[in-house]
Amino acid sequence: MSGRARLTVFAALASLMAAAALLPLASPRGWYVKALLCVVLQSGVGAAARRVPLPRPLTVLAQLLVSLLVVTAMFAPHQAVAGVLPGPEAMRQLGQLVQDGMTDVTNFAIPAPVSPGIRFLLVGGVLVIALAVDAIAVTYNSAAPAGLPLLALYAVAAGLEDGGSQWLYFLIAAAGYLLLLLAEGRDRLSRWGRVFGGAPRQGSWAGPAGTAGGGAPMAPVRTGRRIGAMALGIALVLPAVLPSLSGGLLDSTGSGGGDGLGGGVGNATSVRPEVALQDYLNQPDNREVMTYKTDSPDASGMYMRIVSLDQFDGTQWSASKDDKLDIPEVLPQPQGQSGEVKYTEVDTSVAVDRNYVQGWLPMPYPAIRVQADGDWRYEPEGRMIIGDHGQTTSDMHYQVTSMQLEPTAAQLAAAPPATGEIADRYEKVPDSLPAVVAATAHQVTQSATNDYQRALDLQQYFTSGQFVYDTQAKSGTGVDAIARFLQTKRGFCVHFAFTMATMARTLHIPARVAVGFTPGSLTTSGTMSVGLKDAHAWPELYFEGIGWTRFEPTPYRGTAPSYTLATNPSAGGDTPDPTQHGPGSTARPTPSTSSQCAEQHNLGPAACGSAAAAGSGGSGGSGIGGLRLAGIALIALLVLLLPTLPLLWRSRVRAARLGGGREKGGGLVLSAWREVLDTGWDYGIPPDESETPRRAMARLVTEGRLSGSAAAGATALATAVERTLYAPRPQAATGLADAVHAVRVGLHGSATRGARFRARFFPRSFARVLWRISAGVTAASERLSRGLDRVTTPLRRRTTT
Repeated sequence: MSGRARLTVFAALASLMAAAALLPLASPRGWYVKALLCVVLQSGVGAAARRVPLPRPLTVLAQLLVSLLVVTAMFAPHQAVAGVLPGPEAMRQLGQLVQDGMTDVTNFAIPAPVSPGIRFLLVGGVLVIALAVDAIAVTYNSAAPAGLPLLALYAVAAGLEDGGSQWLYFLIAAAGYLLLLLAEGRDRLSRWGRVFGGAPRQGSWAGPAGTAGGGAPMAPVRTGRRIGAMALGIALVLPAVLPSLSGGLLDSTGSGGGDGLGGGVGNATSVRPEVALQDYLNQPDNREVMTYKTDSPDASGMYMRIVSLDQFDGTQWSASKDDKLDIPEVLPQPQGQSGEVKYTEVDTSVAVDRNYVQGWLPMPYPAIRVQADGDWRYEPEGRMIIGDHGQTTSDMHYQVTSMQLEPTAAQLAAAPPATGEIADRYEKVPDSLPAVVAATAHQVTQSATNDYQRALDLQQYFTSGQFVYDTQAKSGTGVDAIARFLQTKRGFCVHFAFTMATMARTLHIPARVAVGFTPGSLTTSGTMSVGLKDAHAWPELYFEGIGWTRFEPTPYRGTAPSYTLATNPSAGGDTPDPTQHGPGSTARPTPSTSSQCAEQHNLGPAACGSAAAAGSGGSGGSGIGGLRLAGIALIALLVLLLPTLPLLWRSRVRAARLGGGREKGGGLVLSAWREVLDTGWDYGIPPDESETPRRAMARLVTEGRLSGSAAAGATALATAVERTLYAPRPQAATGLADAVHAVRVGLHGSATRGARFRARFFPRSFARVLWRISAGVTAASERLSRGLDRVTTPLRRRTTT
């Protein structure tokens, strides 16, 4: 492998090793494979362009264009011309992916789910850094400054990810940079030789071009090590002094981590679920995040609760910063719950998918026993189980015993108003809350005589048909978003849950919001499957003696508890209200795609059936059209034939030169001479126009390690050329083709396997074609310029006159 090829490989390797620091930022990590393939292709294009050789700017431009084609085919095939060429629609799509990715980066916790926007930012960012590293280190022959883009890539990852594994990725990135510096030092040494600096030292490495016995330290390598040490020192210090780029779905002061709904571990303090919920509900595929088996008689009420949000500052809702305790064998009695409330004890076995990574255990509420391996802690106020020291739910299996509460309407109606700390903490609303929120709450509940009736009136207000369930509505949980939702009456579970909880607080009913998943769907194996589209938020209202109770104001989502469907709470009746959107207590749900579609999207069965057929990838209109298929096939054929162009051109030129054609006498000798010079160039021996034929052939024999018939053929060719050029009466030469063939066989036999491959498929002499094209373009430009001058000169003269 030549020094330049080695440097290309190590530049790509350094970029990929630095990009490994981005792996903890998003899950799943399949994006890295795409980035690797793109970087390899980009580096290959650069290596081919440098072998031509193209001018340096054109080399970088060729890499950029090929990378753009690959990225377009990967991320915007439906908008691209023939699935590959980036037209206006494709460029708009790529721009939209950048915007979506930036939004997702701002709103998601670490590790964020790999949305299309985040995937594009990751792959595109690595590709841009790799292009910069390759251009600086290889194309422009300066590896040390290439550490700057590598450092930038690592600094971004270190600033975003606050986990304890960053030191490992730092070592990986540092090793890649040092390998790049050593490869450059070796390349420089092979071209310039060893720099003498004193007496040899025992055991010192002489390098590939050094003497066998060792010698003084090489200046290029020594300088590279110094630069590398300084750059690595900066990389160590920089992340420590940069401000943490935390935020998104989870702002964590502990070790990061999270995917989606509550993505943090450690001392997680605030959650922004609205963006994650909206993203999950709008996913094209309902990716499974967990399965569970339960002995509950009412599986429709098995909401998998993750986190409780009880603080509202006017901008967003967040979880309290309460102390975390070791998980007790039996969890304490739920807050505010008396022994008179009937409940069923339910056992549930949960298995979480390995790609669902977040720092809270999804559990039925309220749990009374939890058996989970790992470093988990108990937060008493919200009855949450939170991971500590980087513990997440990925690939977890755990057991939960919980209460399935069955309070009666009479118990809820008889509950006294909350007092003390519960009232102070959970009835607080910000001063910035618009007056319309409290006014609407009082208007809706004006006929109610107790807090339970007021809560039912609020739930009925949202589910009576005035509001539209729309996952495309603008998300938000602040005071402005709540006021806007009451005005537009359009939103999804986030709007319904947070608005009802806020309105309940204005009525002096303690309220908070729970975030988690609806029960999911029953599979043929008897387990319940929970997917991303089951993500949900719902309000929990507090009643003294009963505790925290779930309400369901979101239409077409989940099921309303039986105690919220009573029409005569004072009498303790349990008659269902027909205007509610879900059954109060049903048997285990049965899987039904069409009914679920019709219920969630207000569509008829026929429409849902057609939508399901389209989504299943049948032979409908979503297939690849014939014209586009032909275009893709043509482009694929051109891509396959493109690498063979140098081979085909070289074979044709060789046949024309040695076949004689119209050239006779001296013309045939000079054609054979040009052929042998180009053959030597193909095998790495560049021609020198200043050399005499005899000197050129002597160098060819020496550097090509020719002997026997090959050396004799080279000498014969040199003699023939000298006679043709300098003899008074040149004699006809014979056996020229055999001499050229002997030289070619000799060069092939003495070359390495890689040199043989390059000489056959990527001959260096192919540069003559590009030179010819460049000369033709230059000549055409000059002719055009002269033509314009002939046209414009008379006009200028007339204007002057």
